[in-house]
Amino acid sequence: MSSHFIEFPALGWKFNISPTIVEFSLFGRDFSLNWYGLLIALGFLLAVIYALRRAKTFDIDPDRMIDVVLVSALFAFVGARLYYVLFSAERADYFENPLSILYVWEGGLGIYGGIIFAFITGVIMCRVRKVNTLAMFDLASLGFLIGQCIGRWGNFFNQEAFGGNTTLPWGMTGDIIQSGVNGSGYTLSEPVHPTFLYESLWCLLGFLLLHFISKKAYKFKGELFSLYIVWYGAGRFFIESLRSDSLYFGAMKVSQLVAALSVAGGVALFFVFRAHARSLPKDLFAPEPALAKGAEESSGAEGTEATDEADEAIADDEAIADDEANEAMADLSIKAEDAAAETDAMATAVDAEEISPSGEAAAVAEEAEEVKEAENAEETGDETKKAETAE
Repeated sequence: MSSHFIEFPALGWKFNISPTIVEFSLFGRDFSLNWYGLLIALGFLLAVIYALRRAKTFDIDPDRMIDVVLVSALFAFVGARLYYVLFSAERADYFENPLSILYVWEGGLGIYGGIIFAFITGVIMCRVRKVNTLAMFDLASLGFLIGQCIGRWGNFFNQEAFGGNTTLPWGMTGDIIQSGVNGSGYTLSEPVHPTFLYESLWCLLGFLLLHFISKKAYKFKGELFSLYIVWYGAGRFFIESLRSDSLYFGAMKVSQLVAALSVAGGVALFFVFRAHARSLPKDLFAPEPALAKGAEESSGAEGTEATDEADEAIADDEAIADDEANEAMADLSIKAEDAAAETDAMATAVDAEEISPSGEAAAVAEEAEEVKEAENAEETGDETKKAETAE
């Protein structure tokens, strides 16, 4: 396991670092664990952890999100490799020996190819797993910035993805840089731009910005996705102009061309998504049925629930009034029947005991008056019930 030096002359910093963490043999073959691969894996892991913590705030089911992420990550790796092979100066060698395309441990991944393949696969998987496509892209954009911010430090250990010469205090050099194997067009003995650092910091700043927007100013689905495309494309266009190891298509830097198209496309998508957020297909914008609805749907549901509750309250009041009226009528009926029974009993007693005429008349008159009052109360109750029913 060889060690290499990396130096920042103006700062007085010098490190002896090996791109390889550990080497081992397994089944007769030699393997190694490199910083580059470890940092990419770490960036991916942190991006997934962040996405899982934020999934429900984007109305995305975490389990379905994992399905989309895992499949998209696999094809992103394939896309990154194919992008590098197609635009590499050694692409003729790859076509002569197609199996060498699989030798990813020898290096060679293009980030743009990974992003393009990831989003294409994401569209398909979102439809298969019934995940809100644009919400997923918004969340994935934040994850991409995390992964890119951390993964770029693998270039530091490999002494690659650097720029031309510079006299800035943070200019760096190293034995691999001075060998010229990872770049061209610069003076080997002088410090160069650490463009991997520029891109890492640009992605970190972009993540903080989009994270803040997602918390405080997130207005429509697709907003973060379009802003990510614009942000990363603008930064990459400038950074790529400094690099000395760019992939070319003819005389043009491929990454700068893609970056310019990304900025233009991202701006267009931003205004399209904002203007047509209510009219685009539901599979793009409708949240998962089992999860929380949007703000407008929530307010509409709350209004409907309030109306239903008011209707139920009125119905309950009417039912209570009807029950009270029925109970009053029942009491009056019982009293009337009791009065009638007492009248009959007294009449019988009069016949049997020969009560005096004056006493008999007074008793009969008094009982008759009570019966009449009971009947009047019963009639009054009927009229009250009819009036309430009419209301």
